[in-house]
Amino acid sequence: MRHRLSLPVRAMFLGALTAATLLLMSSAAVTLRAQTVTPAIRAEVTSSPSAIAELVRHGQQLESRNRWGEALTHYEEAHRAHPDSAAINDRLQLARIHYDLGRRYADNSFRKLLVTTREHEALEMYSEILQKIGDYHVKTPHWGELFGRGSQNLAVALTKDAFVKRNLPDVSERQRTNFRRELQKFAATQHPRSRFECRQAAQRVARLAQQRVGLSPGATILEFTAGAAGALDAYSTFLTGNQLKEVYSQIEGNFVGLGIELKAKGGALQIVHVITGSPAEKSGLKAGEAIVGVDGASTEKLSTDAAANLLQGKEGTTVLLTLRAADDTLRRVRVQRRRVEVPSVDDVKIIDREFGIGYAKITSFQKTTSRDLDAALWKLHRQGLRSLVIDLRGNPGGLLTASVDAVDKFVESGTIVTTRGRSARENLTYTAHRVGTWRVPLVVLIDGDSASASEIFAGAIRDHRRGTILGQRSYGKGSVQGIFSLSRGGTGVRLTTAKFYSPTGRAYSKVGVTPNITVHQTAKPVLGAEPRADGAKPIDAVLEAARQMARQQLAKR
Repeated sequence: MRHRLSLPVRAMFLGALTAATLLLMSSAAVTLRAQTVTPAIRAEVTSSPSAIAELVRHGQQLESRNRWGEALTHYEEAHRAHPDSAAINDRLQLARIHYDLGRRYADNSFRKLLVTTREHEALEMYSEILQKIGDYHVKTPHWGELFGRGSQNLAVALTKDAFVKRNLPDVSERQRTNFRRELQKFAATQHPRSRFECRQAAQRVARLAQQRVGLSPGATILEFTAGAAGALDAYSTFLTGNQLKEVYSQIEGNFVGLGIELKAKGGALQIVHVITGSPAEKSGLKAGEAIVGVDGASTEKLSTDAAANLLQGKEGTTVLLTLRAADDTLRRVRVQRRRVEVPSVDDVKIIDREFGIGYAKITSFQKTTSRDLDAALWKLHRQGLRSLVIDLRGNPGGLLTASVDAVDKFVESGTIVTTRGRSARENLTYTAHRVGTWRVPLVVLIDGDSASASEIFAGAIRDHRRGTILGQRSYGKGSVQGIFSLSRGGTGVRLTTAKFYSPTGRAYSKVGVTPNITVHQTAKPVLGAEPRADGAKPIDAVLEAARQMARQQLAKR
């Protein structure tokens, strides 16, 4: 089974997330978003050696505390500011290996796979992922680099407590260190030039690891399997069984869990957003509160992954949360895990009754987006819609086809987006159809976290001069991922298969969509934020600018 997605870099944090803020709903209804990184990165910066050294130093501080999710997010932000820095890129790649390994070993579906996978089964899985890379990845693979990343994965794994406790509980640190040195020397002599030679080299490493430290061949080869996908680009990755289910949950727009979006902050899990109609909302959870305990276990004493895993569970079961408010008061709430329907179009309302200005926020592009957007438009139409503000701020992307369908509701004809890949089957053009087009004036809001499918929508509206784009330059993702199931353990792989381009042929990658009018939000409003002390809601300068623009447009008609 394969789905074409336009997704920004990592999906989830059951640990940390990137600045792109991809929101994948876990089976626990938990989505974790990384803590905002240092302001120095977001400001205008120079690539001076001292600036880069300071960024690396800060990242290494996070590494030393095993806060690999936050370190990864920090290095990704730093890499965007300093794309040519080899020092930052090296730390970024290392942080990604640590982070991904931690997530795998915190995942019970992967641990089960580890126990049940024999050497020949692991080799077949490795061969399968290499074949898919060879057939579908946007670039011709460099087989030596893929093998080298697998060796690096294994070398890092030998230093990780989770890996050692699971696979090498009786092996001393000295034995592991000696084997790591031998592994590095051996890997340096291997130069595979095909996927078949990669398989042979990985099998030799597995046999060597078994002889030297008693490591099961399956555990070794699974690191090569994950490493192969991780070596390709920032968006390609191996998916455990649970992670693959999470991807499909995002596509379908529903999952079993609590219905909260979280970020790691100060040893706690801070609630960023509570989904409308979710168990969390019904239990009174609020954005801004922090989860400091889960079923009596302090989050401060747990890794972020471990804390997030405690929130997972079967439908109908409950979890006891200890919550800390902004004033440091504590309360306990028991929440039942239920099936949550994630609205892809939210907060639909008329924001200016005098001028008939409607508002709708598209939170992500999923299977239900076209249907949800239709319902929103007709609801607003019945309330006197004359102009529409579509909010894509913070929207991380989703299904490419859902974005195309959304554009098609506002653009009568012409190209919406084109994709180009290494294979001719990835070279596609998506076009608009005149039937069912809404002709109301549009204002589209974007920011630095509007990515991928959001950029397809905003870019098409801008290129067709169908509306005004307002806010800040978007993320600049620009590539399409395919989700491929693998034959064992319910696992899968996400591979970058193509780049996508605007109707006028402009690349989005590392460029994004530039708004027609730039508006900065000095104090970014938080979804679900509490009113100020004077009773007023936090001011949203970007939305207010959009409302004034819509008024001006209508006044000229």
